[in-house]
Amino acid sequence: MEDASGKILFLGIGNTLLTDEGVGVHALAALEKDMPEAERAGAAFIDGGTLSFTLAAPICDCEGIIVLDTAALNAPPGTVRTFEGVAMDEFLATGPKTSVHEVSLTEVLGMALAQGRLPARRMLIGIQPQTFGWGMEPTPAVAAAIPQAVALARAKLAEWTA
Repeated sequence: MEDASGKILFLGIGNTLLTDEGVGVHALAALEKDMPEAERAGAAFIDGGTLSFTLAAPICDCEGIIVLDTAALNAPPGTVRTFEGVAMDEFLATGPKTSVHEVSLTEVLGMALAQGRLPARRMLIGIQPQTFGWGMEPTPAVAAAIPQAVALARAKLAEWTA
Protein backbone atom coordinates (compact mmCIF):
# COMPACT_ATOMS: atom_id res chain seq x y z
CA MET A 1 0.00 0.00 0.00
CA GLU A 2 1.39 3.41 -0.96
CA ASP A 3 2.73 5.64 1.82
CA ALA A 4 0.33 8.58 2.25
CA SER A 5 2.23 10.34 5.06
CA GLY A 6 1.85 14.09 4.71
CA LYS A 7 0.28 13.77 1.25
CA ILE A 8 -3.14 14.22 -0.28
CA LEU A 9 -4.54 10.70 -0.54
CA PHE A 10 -6.68 9.80 -3.53
CA LEU A 11 -8.75 6.78 -2.55
CA GLY A 12 -10.69 4.96 -5.28
CA ILE A 13 -13.39 2.66 -3.97
CA GLY A 14 -15.41 0.02 -5.74
CA ASN A 15 -15.79 -3.50 -7.05
CA THR A 16 -14.64 -3.57 -10.67
CA LEU A 17 -16.60 -6.79 -11.31
CA LEU A 18 -19.93 -4.98 -10.85
CA THR A 19 -20.16 -2.39 -13.66
CA ASP A 20 -20.83 1.02 -12.08
CA GLU A 21 -19.86 -0.12 -8.55
CA GLY A 22 -16.22 0.02 -9.72
CA VAL A 23 -16.28 3.60 -11.00
CA GLY A 24 -14.20 4.92 -8.09
CA VAL A 25 -11.37 2.53 -8.95
CA HIS A 26 -11.67 3.34 -12.67
CA ALA A 27 -11.60 7.09 -11.90
CA LEU A 28 -8.53 6.63 -9.69
CA ALA A 29 -6.71 4.80 -12.49
CA ALA A 30 -7.57 7.57 -14.96
CA LEU A 31 -6.44 10.23 -12.47
CA GLU A 32 -3.13 8.51 -11.80
CA LYS A 33 -2.50 7.92 -15.52
CA ASP A 34 -3.33 11.48 -16.58
CA MET A 35 -1.68 13.40 -13.73
CA PRO A 36 1.60 15.05 -14.75
CA GLU A 37 4.64 14.08 -12.68
CA ALA A 38 4.92 17.63 -11.28
CA GLU A 39 1.49 17.27 -9.61
CA ARG A 40 2.24 13.83 -8.14
CA ALA A 41 4.79 14.96 -5.54
CA GLY A 42 2.16 15.74 -2.92
CA ALA A 43 -0.20 12.91 -3.81
CA ALA A 44 -0.67 9.25 -2.96
CA PHE A 45 -2.99 6.86 -4.81
CA ILE A 46 -4.67 3.86 -3.21
CA ASP A 47 -7.10 1.46 -4.84
CA GLY A 48 -9.35 0.80 -1.87
CA GLY A 49 -11.33 -1.88 -3.69
CA THR A 50 -14.30 -2.82 -1.55
CA LEU A 51 -12.76 -1.21 1.53
CA SER A 52 -11.03 -2.75 4.49
CA PHE A 53 -10.06 -1.62 7.94
CA THR A 54 -6.42 -1.66 6.73
CA LEU A 55 -7.17 1.66 5.01
CA ALA A 56 -7.45 3.41 8.37
CA ALA A 57 -3.65 3.73 8.69
CA PRO A 58 -3.03 5.63 5.44
CA ILE A 59 -6.10 7.79 6.12
CA CYS A 60 -4.69 8.67 9.55
CA ASP A 61 -1.31 9.52 8.03
CA CYS A 62 -2.44 11.70 5.12
CA GLU A 63 -2.72 15.49 4.99
CA GLY A 64 -6.06 15.29 3.19
CA ILE A 65 -8.22 12.67 1.48
CA ILE A 66 -10.19 12.74 -1.75
CA VAL A 67 -12.47 9.72 -2.14
CA LEU A 68 -13.80 8.64 -5.54
CA ASP A 69 -16.85 6.38 -5.30
CA THR A 70 -20.43 5.78 -6.35
CA ALA A 71 -23.05 7.78 -4.50
CA ALA A 72 -26.83 7.60 -4.39
CA LEU A 73 -27.56 11.16 -5.51
CA ASN A 74 -31.15 10.68 -6.67
CA ALA A 75 -30.00 12.01 -10.03
CA PRO A 76 -29.47 10.71 -13.57
CA PRO A 77 -26.71 8.11 -14.00
CA GLY A 78 -23.32 9.77 -14.37
CA THR A 79 -24.19 12.82 -12.28
CA VAL A 80 -21.14 13.95 -10.28
CA ARG A 81 -21.33 15.79 -6.97
CA THR A 82 -18.76 16.71 -4.37
CA PHE A 83 -19.12 16.74 -0.60
CA GLU A 84 -16.38 18.40 1.42
CA GLY A 85 -15.56 18.38 5.13
CA VAL A 86 -18.62 18.22 7.36
CA ALA A 87 -20.87 17.95 4.28
CA MET A 88 -19.04 14.73 3.40
CA ASP A 89 -19.48 13.39 6.92
CA GLU A 90 -23.20 14.21 6.89
CA PHE A 91 -23.74 12.67 3.45
CA LEU A 92 -21.97 9.46 4.45
CA ALA A 93 -23.89 9.24 7.72
CA THR A 94 -27.36 10.09 6.44
CA GLY A 95 -27.38 9.73 2.64
CA PRO A 96 -28.87 6.76 0.82
CA LYS A 97 -26.52 3.80 0.48
CA THR A 98 -25.40 2.26 -2.83
CA SER A 99 -22.44 0.33 -1.49
CA VAL A 100 -21.75 -3.39 -1.52
CA HIS A 101 -18.43 -2.80 0.26
CA GLU A 102 -17.00 -5.13 2.91
CA VAL A 103 -17.05 -2.28 5.44
CA SER A 104 -18.38 1.22 5.01
CA LEU A 105 -16.34 4.33 4.39
CA THR A 106 -18.03 5.79 7.46
CA GLU A 107 -16.59 2.95 9.58
CA VAL A 108 -13.06 3.42 8.23
CA LEU A 109 -13.20 7.21 8.72
CA GLY A 110 -14.64 6.60 12.18
CA MET A 111 -11.50 4.68 13.11
CA ALA A 112 -9.39 7.71 12.14
CA LEU A 113 -11.73 10.00 14.10
CA ALA A 114 -11.52 7.77 17.18
CA GLN A 115 -7.73 8.13 17.06
CA GLY A 116 -8.00 11.91 16.69
CA ARG A 117 -6.39 11.65 13.25
CA LEU A 118 -9.25 12.25 10.79
CA PRO A 119 -7.87 14.58 8.11
CA ALA A 120 -9.41 18.05 8.33
CA ARG A 121 -9.28 18.21 4.55
CA ARG A 122 -11.57 15.57 3.12
CA MET A 123 -13.79 15.36 0.09
CA LEU A 124 -16.00 12.77 -1.57
CA ILE A 125 -16.45 12.88 -5.32
CA GLY A 126 -19.60 10.82 -5.82
CA ILE A 127 -20.91 9.50 -9.12
CA GLN A 128 -24.51 8.35 -9.51
CA PRO A 129 -24.52 4.72 -10.71
CA GLN A 130 -26.96 3.20 -13.16
CA THR A 131 -26.57 -0.48 -12.34
CA PHE A 132 -24.44 -2.95 -10.39
CA GLY A 133 -24.76 -5.87 -12.81
CA TRP A 134 -21.90 -8.17 -13.70
CA GLY A 135 -19.37 -6.46 -15.93
CA MET A 136 -15.86 -5.09 -15.77
CA GLU A 137 -16.60 -1.61 -17.16
CA PRO A 138 -19.00 1.13 -16.05
CA THR A 139 -22.11 1.80 -18.12
CA PRO A 140 -21.62 4.50 -20.80
CA ALA A 141 -23.26 7.31 -18.78
CA VAL A 142 -21.14 6.56 -15.73
CA ALA A 143 -17.93 6.09 -17.75
CA ALA A 144 -18.56 9.48 -19.36
CA ALA A 145 -18.49 11.06 -15.87
CA ILE A 146 -14.95 9.89 -15.10
CA PRO A 147 -13.19 12.86 -16.79
CA GLN A 148 -15.29 15.29 -14.74
CA ALA A 149 -14.44 13.44 -11.52
CA VAL A 150 -10.74 13.47 -12.44
CA ALA A 151 -10.84 17.21 -13.17
CA LEU A 152 -12.51 17.89 -9.81
CA ALA A 153 -9.90 15.80 -8.00
CA ARG A 154 -7.01 17.58 -9.71
CA ALA A 155 -8.52 20.99 -8.99
CA LYS A 156 -8.91 20.15 -5.30
CA LEU A 157 -5.32 18.89 -5.15
CA ALA A 158 -4.13 22.16 -6.67
CA GLU A 159 -6.20 24.15 -4.17
CA TRP A 160 -4.99 22.18 -1.16
CA THR A 161 -1.32 22.25 -2.16
CA ALA A 162 -1.16 25.90 -3.29
